[in-house]
Amino acid sequence: MPLRMQAEGLSVTAIGIVAATYGLGFSTGCFIAPAFIRHVGYIRAFASLAAMVAVIVLGMTQAHTTLAWLILRGLMGVMLACIFTVTDGWISARATSSHRGRILSLYMICTKVALMLSPLGISFGDIRTDGLFMAVSAILSLSLLPIAATTTKEPPAPQGVKIEVRNLFAVAPSAIVGSFVVGLVNGPVIAITPVFGVSIGLSQEQAAALLFALQAGSLVMQWPLGWLSDRADRRYLIAGLAGGASLISLLILIASAQGAHQTILWSFAAWGGLSLCIYSVCVAHACDIVDPGRIVSTIGTLLFAWAVGVTIGPLFGAAAMEMLGPQGLFIYAALASFGLALFIILRIVQVQRPPSKTGFVNISPTSSASPAVAALAEATTSTAEESATDQKAASAVIREETPS
Repeated sequence: MPLRMQAEGLSVTAIGIVAATYGLGFSTGCFIAPAFIRHVGYIRAFASLAAMVAVIVLGMTQAHTTLAWLILRGLMGVMLACIFTVTDGWISARATSSHRGRILSLYMICTKVALMLSPLGISFGDIRTDGLFMAVSAILSLSLLPIAATTTKEPPAPQGVKIEVRNLFAVAPSAIVGSFVVGLVNGPVIAITPVFGVSIGLSQEQAAALLFALQAGSLVMQWPLGWLSDRADRRYLIAGLAGGASLISLLILIASAQGAHQTILWSFAAWGGLSLCIYSVCVAHACDIVDPGRIVSTIGTLLFAWAVGVTIGPLFGAAAMEMLGPQGLFIYAALASFGLALFIILRIVQVQRPPSKTGFVNISPTSSASPAVAALAEATTSTAEESATDQKAASAVIREETPS
């Protein structure tokens, strides 16, 4: 979509604004999804939402102005937030504590593989024609078949989640600030990376491969970093990941200036392995601190903080590219990541915490980042003894952000 918008003559600033509109729509969808599912049920909700997204994708073939893209991307954000709430909520509600972790792990692997492979599909068509959009619309339509034909009983309707930004900031400021900055940084990088790649002289296929590298790096590093975070104060890992992402951003700047395309690709993989994993550690850190009964609201609050960052981050990233050229995107990313590392270090100096006593949960916000707020709310109906384990497992459905 960024490449199509660029082909239509939209500026980098306009593309950034469109990406921000997606984030705004997605955060809005997080709040309206539970009520919609309660009203029509999981199956009807998924069917109607998938059909709407298929129509929106077809509408993009006729989008020639910034306003048209703003409307379509905003609507898509709302619809995809609801779709992922349906999917995540169904899985979390139907899985039992004995195999929930394995099911969610398989779910996340499938999602990660899809996120890695999908950008490479650009080689199957011309971005200036409508074929790729029609293919996406067809695939969305096909996704209706298995859920519409299922004989599985629907889970109970989800409940709402209370957002408590001030209360959570009082007890876990590193998690709140970390989630927000992750949205600020990862949102524009993922949304504008194809434009960045083309602007520094890469082909469209090579630019799309940068997104593949980001997701591949995240997939490879997620579990090793989780293992490491279980053995110390998680804030050390957050600071290290943010600082590492800042340094890799500088490496990308140097490599792009020298035209070292292979180095750029590997640098993007390293960047994804660092920056795209920070949110997981932030959520695990917050869950270490809050009472088990507040985990549902904690996950929802962190997702909200991330969504706010994703909404405004593309505006800053696009403005940096307009003022400083293509490299401005990673100058912005380097500064924001360094700022997060500095904040976390100051918090570590001010407040000492013992190593984590709970396990790490493989969490990544959205893909089109994903809320699973409704799914998390389901966990409140479990017994007090199971609530901490089940709710943390349910939180694992929050996926990698793909606002592009």
